[in-house]
Parts: sequence; structure tokens; C-alpha cells
Amino acid sequence: MKKYTSSLLLAAVAAGSFSLPGCVTAKKHEDLRARQAATEQAKTTAERQAREAVAELQKATSQLGELRLENRRLVSDSAQTGNVLRRTQTLYRELSDTYEKLIKNNEKVLANKSADYQKVAQDLARREAELGELSANLNKSRSEIDKLSADVKTREQRLAELEKALAEKDAAVNALRSKVSNALLAFKSNELQVKVKDGKVYVSLSEQLLFKSGSTKVDPKGQEALTKLALVLKEQPDVNVVVEGHTDNVPILRGTAGMQDNWDLSALRATEIARLLTTGGVQPERVTASGRSQYVPVAQNDSAPNKALNRRTEIILTPKLDELFQILGTNSEAGK
Repeated sequence: MKKYTSSLLLAAVAAGSFSLPGCVTAKKHEDLRARQAATEQAKTTAERQAREAVAELQKATSQLGELRLENRRLVSDSAQTGNVLRRTQTLYRELSDTYEKLIKNNEKVLANKSADYQKVAQDLARREAELGELSANLNKSRSEIDKLSADVKTREQRLAELEKALAEKDAAVNALRSKVSNALLAFKSNELQVKVKDGKVYVSLSEQLLFKSGSTKVDPKGQEALTKLALVLKEQPDVNVVVEGHTDNVPILRGTAGMQDNWDLSALRATEIARLLTTGGVQPERVTASGRSQYVPVAQNDSAPNKALNRRTEIILTPKLDELFQILGTNSEAGK
């Protein structure tokens, strides 16, 4: 572009020179030279401006290239940003959906937890009530246990007293048996027996020692035995005496000494023996006479020996158990 502008200027100057006539005056020549100088200056200015324009153009071209690159970069960045934006929007929607689901699930969980809490609270209240009831029952049970413990101690004390009284009673019964046995040593075992049964001393006298068949009067040998027994009992004021008459199952002859049956026979014999004991010194209030007839046998009435065993008189000696009965009565009252 510079070369093209310079050629145009030279051509114009040359054309002006060739067209001047030979009679060109010096003034015109000076004007031409001045114009040429101005033209050269204009050329120089134009070239300079052209160079500056070219430089500006190159700079603008370079800037345009940079702007195009920047534009392409921005377009690329915009596409990436759009992709990122779209992904971000997608993630946001997904997060929003997840959040809503979490909110709903949380509300459901809270509702369930609230129901569970109410149930737990109700169970806790029920258990607290049960615990209170159990505590009250425990306190009541402790009170009852304390009372029972005190009762047990009292009963143990009374039991100890009872055992002591029983031991003393047994000792008294055994001592009485020994005294009675010693007093009646002279009599044979088939005539009388002394034994302890149910805490009592039984003196069993056979009919052959005391009575003749069908009689209510005691023979002399029997009277001797009863006299010795009365001496022992007279010294034992705390012993009660029960006289029981027994028979076999053979009916007596009607009209025998005014008796109708074995009831009469057993009762009259017991009364006779009781009378002899009281005559021997035993206080009458301590003596009881009773007839048992044939109804309390010691053997089957199927042979003569067995019938002889059933025809007997039993004198039952029972120590007075006032202290023992008192203890039993106290225990009975305490147990109510």
C-alpha cells in the first residue's frame, strides 16, 4: 500500500514538470518546488500515517484474533457453564426430592417416635404404678414378716415351754409307772400288767385276780393289789384315776345279781374297784368309774384264752396337765 501511494505522487510531479513550458518563470518554478516540497512532506506524512494505520491495523488484527480466541473460549466456557448449570439444576432437583422425602420420612419417623414415646410413657406410668403397688406390698409383707417373726419367736418360746412340760410329764409318767410297778411286784404278769400308753400309765388287772365269774365283789388277793396301788396313788395327788371295766362277748345270765347285760357287769365292777381305791386313801374327786362292756377288746373273742384277756379291769393313771393345758391354751389363743 505504501509503494502504491509513492508511485502516484512521483507520477503527478513528473507530469507537472513535463507540461511546464520553457518559459516558466522562476516564480512559478519556486512555486512548483514549494509544492513539491509540500507534496514530499505530505507524502512523508501520508507514509507515516499509513505506517501508523498499518500498525494500528496489525494491532487491531492481533486484538481481533485475541478477541476471537477469547470469544471461542467464552463460548466453550459458556457451554461448560451451561453443562455445569444443567448438572447443578439436576442435582438441585434431586436434592430437593431427597430433602422432601427426608422431610416426609422424618415426619413419619417423628409420628412413630411420638406414638412409641406415648406407649413407653404409658408403660412407664403403668410400671411405676405397679412398682408403687409392689413397694406397698413389700412394706406390708415386711410388716407381716416382722409380725410373723415375732410370732415365731413367741411360738418357739412356747414350744420350748411345751417341750419342757411334756418332758416333765413324761418323766412324771415314767416315775409313776416305776412306783406302781414296784408296789405290785408280788403279782404275776398274767394277773396284772403295768405299761405306759399315750402318756398315761395303764394298770391292767385280769378277772382271775379280782373277781369270780359273774361276781362284782373283789377277791382278797385283788383287794391286796388295790390296797398297794391306793398307797402309791395317795402319795400322788396330781394323778387322776379312771377305772374301766371290760368283759368278753359272752352274755351274762339274765337276773344275775340284778344285772341285765355286760354293761351292768363292767360298770358295777369298775364302781367296786373305785370304791376300794377311795377306801385306801385316794381322794374320791380324782377317781372316775366307767363300764366299757365288750366293745373295747384287746383280742378276738374266738377262744377261751382270748376271752380271758378281754375280761379285765384297766386303771388308767393320768398326771394332771394343768401347766401343759395352759401352754396349749395360750398357743391356741395366739394362733387365732
